Amino acid sequence: MSQLSQYFAQNQFCCLVEYLPSKQEMLPVATQLAGFPVCMTLSDRVRSDDDIAPLIAAQSYPQQIEKVVHYAGKGRDIHDFNLFLTQAKQHGQQNLLLLTGDKLKQHHDGRGSHARTRYLESVNAVIAAKQQGGFHIGVALNPFKYSQAEKQAQYLKLHKKLQAGADYIITQLGFDLVALKQAHEFLIEENYTQKILACVMPLTLARAKFMLKHNVAGIVITPHMLEVLAQEHDSDQTENTYLRCALQILICQHIGYAGVHLSACHKADEQAILTGYIEQYRHLDLKQCQQLWAQLWQLKTGNELRPAVVEKSKLRNLQQKVKYQFLDTIHSTMFNSSLVKGLGAYIFSANFWNKALAAKLLLQAEYLSKHFIVGCESCGQCRLAETLYICPETCPKGLANGPCGGTHLDRCEFGDRECIHSVKARLAEEVDQIQVLKKQLIPTVPIEVRGTSSWKNWYVKQ
Repeated sequence: MSQLSQYFAQNQFCCLVEYLPSKQEMLPVATQLAGFPVCMTLSDRVRSDDDIAPLIAAQSYPQQIEKVVHYAGKGRDIHDFNLFLTQAKQHGQQNLLLLTGDKLKQHHDGRGSHARTRYLESVNAVIAAKQQGGFHIGVALNPFKYSQAEKQAQYLKLHKKLQAGADYIITQLGFDLVALKQAHEFLIEENYTQKILACVMPLTLARAKFMLKHNVAGIVITPHMLEVLAQEHDSDQTENTYLRCALQILICQHIGYAGVHLSACHKADEQAILTGYIEQYRHLDLKQCQQLWAQLWQLKTGNELRPAVVEKSKLRNLQQKVKYQFLDTIHSTMFNSSLVKGLGAYIFSANFWNKALAAKLLLQAEYLSKHFIVGCESCGQCRLAETLYICPETCPKGLANGPCGGTHLDRCEFGDRECIHSVKARLAEEVDQIQVLKKQLIPTVPIEVRGTSSWKNWYVKQ
């Protein structure tokens, strides 16, 4: 049992301090922060796509330091992850945080000479890690979503992550206390026993501006927040940054979180300031902490930390519903009939289909029949029935089990489309298929299967 899992078992509030792996710098790691036990976490390719691997960076630190190693699926497939698991076991690394990851900085969309960048989904990574055994598995949740569909899609995917075997949850960085409370309440209402930690940060004006300038995925910085930070900067009240962070940590402890994941506070002097404020205000109860938090953020309505929401067109919902019903009828005819299954298995078991020309023509026929309707990219393992006939290949990351955390008001992290998982969540409500998105764990598509006919592959397996 890892030390972190022992903290959870003993209901001991803990602090995971994030470090960015570096070849040049090895910072000292504290064993406690304001009396809370500390573990170090090592992030995966945050600065650049070529950052040193966190598993390698972990070897530079003493073995007695409890570590949580991040693994982001960006630019990787299941074979890469299985190799990582083998290496993690060799190094005795138990605590993992499995993420899909934000957009790879050198992402390729498949046009031109570069192959399309693939992203291993966290759901599939959890399944693989659980099968290997011996790991304490963390996953992410972004509760800071403000359209109904976007929020529901996040929680539907969390159901899948927990069903797959995740042991604990870490939220995305965010400052909306209502959303943090809702995430904790969700676990209680759904009878989940997994622990949840909140990602927190001493948010300075410079960091807020950086996040906005670089469109850091999934993080909400409102104009009001920016205005407050600018006022404090101009009036030399910047230590409020650490006071707010201390209050958020104490509030999370009060509402039942198992700990926090502390970002951008890995230096000893920063931690000393934060510790001082935690010690100074830890005698406050939840209500008092919240009142001081609201005062520091100059909150009047409570909505100042949330973006404005515009509801989607009902006409678009109707179009999606009609399309779903049409495609579901076709799918039922082709794939649910015992007669058609038997006939298809007989036809596609013929050696004829193994010849290059026949395989090419079949693949082209399947592509042409589906691409212009659903966006098919010849994955070889069609998952349309499990995704309400909204093709996962139309997600830039190719995610089938649900969204990443990088959307903003239903917009994809890539900025060029509506998130297909928000579309799915709205459609699922319309056609009474929420349980499909909640419970159906969709396997990852092996690289070797891509570029083959999913029709042939499916019928031959029957």
